[in-house]
Amino acid sequence: MSKPRLATLWLDGCSGCHMSLLDLDERLLELATKADFVFSPLVDVKEFPRDVDIALVEGAIGTDEDREKILKVRERSRLLVAFGDCAVTGNVPAMRNPHGTCCVLARAYHETVTESPQTPTENLPRLAERVCPIHEVVAVDLVIPGCPPPADVIHEVLTELVAGRMPDPARLSRFGQ
Repeated sequence: MSKPRLATLWLDGCSGCHMSLLDLDERLLELATKADFVFSPLVDVKEFPRDVDIALVEGAIGTDEDREKILKVRERSRLLVAFGDCAVTGNVPAMRNPHGTCCVLARAYHETVTESPQTPTENLPRLAERVCPIHEVVAVDLVIPGCPPPADVIHEVLTELVAGRMPDPARLSRFGQ
């Protein structure tokens, strides 16, 4: 029997959810014996693969590039898990929404700079006018709340999913409070 294909990635956010994933320590190695990590910041694969069983995605949709990525991830994944509060609610990246992209860029690159104020333009994705959580762009099968979610919760969810069982969403929702 083949192992489930597991992918992780982050969009707009701090990467704290992946740090929490790394806090699994030796349990991460145990999971690696039960699942094939086919895409992740933890492995050196550049293109999101096809036929992914479980995609664990942290971060909000804050750029056109993020939107393209999440559409591809959804198309190529059987289960999509929104992982952490940025993915579930928009959280910190969405704090720019009330002010607008232009105001945020002006504040960051012009108003607070004393020498050569300029907005960077090269090799950067275009910021979306509004940051949104993943479920506003694609269907999400499961959410893991938390900022970041505790390593024990991540372990519990991945253990269940890798074994072919869906974790109880009601049990998970208490961790986001």
